[in-house]
Amino acid sequence: MARQASPRPRPSAAKSHTPLPTDPARPPGAPTQRVAALALAILLEAALVLSWSGGFVGIRFAIDYAPIFSILLWRSLVSGLLLLPFALALGPRWKLKEVLAQMAFGALAMAGYLGSFALAIAQGVATGLVALITDMLPLVVAILSWPVLGQALSARQWLGSLLGLVGVLVASGVTGQSGAAPLWAYLLPVLGTAALAWATLLQKGSSAKSMPVYQQLCIQCLSAAAIFAVCAWHEGSVMPALTPGFMGGILWLVLVATFGAWGLYYLALRHTSAARVTAILYLSPPVTMVWAWVMFHEPLSWAMAAGLLISLLGIVIFARAAQPAEAVAHTF
Repeated sequence: MARQASPRPRPSAAKSHTPLPTDPARPPGAPTQRVAALALAILLEAALVLSWSGGFVGIRFAIDYAPIFSILLWRSLVSGLLLLPFALALGPRWKLKEVLAQMAFGALAMAGYLGSFALAIAQGVATGLVALITDMLPLVVAILSWPVLGQALSARQWLGSLLGLVGVLVASGVTGQSGAAPLWAYLLPVLGTAALAWATLLQKGSSAKSMPVYQQLCIQCLSAAAIFAVCAWHEGSVMPALTPGFMGGILWLVLVATFGAWGLYYLALRHTSAARVTAILYLSPPVTMVWAWVMFHEPLSWAMAAGLLISLLGIVIFARAAQPAEAVAHTF
């Protein structure tokens, strides 16, 4: 009787299911993480634009109830006092060098910028013209970035910035009407924009940026409040107007324009370039028009819609022209 051949041994499961080697350059989940980071960046930048525009709306609302420097004083003072307990109890201990640096940033970025454009409006300069001048900030930052930080914009980034400026021009609908303001008042938004651009670059290159954002805002708000207190005293009174309109305007400016806008602004500076952060603010004039339409029933126009689309195109071109290394390393 013939012997039956013994069956061949089956290969082990370990050998039959040997995993393919993974590419160390592309870790698992990397595309998903990039998409999530991009989505978060878009949300934060949209929140920055909305809250920044809300600052103009808040000034527009509160200026009917109190003098301008009284509004700025109590906006800054209330914001700083609300943040003070958290700034003292949480986070690292304050160092004199960092405190002095934040005081300088507060004088430039808050007192200089806010005081200049608000005073220009109070003096009769057209609000649209003030918004146009102040939203040239990305171009000012781009010009100053080379001597201060050694950063030069590419041709596509310049193209995106210029398209954003064209969008602001179209959306703002500048008519060339000068109004009855004195000549020196037209220099105020220019000086304020230059102050904010300088503070932006100093903040980006300073070691004091290691402080938490709430500590930075606390010191800067209190520093700006001290400056505004002198201006309010010279204006006539530092006491608040205890009316619902004034208190509502201050509450709006504290929560939306200070905690929202400035908090997101400095948070964004930690994760991306100064030029990109300020370029996002090109969208604030058309968004401000939408806010004004909702709250004050001001008319909208096709020029606003066209300007918004042009500005969006400029922002997309600017963002896509960023260096790949920077886009990966500084994503939100």
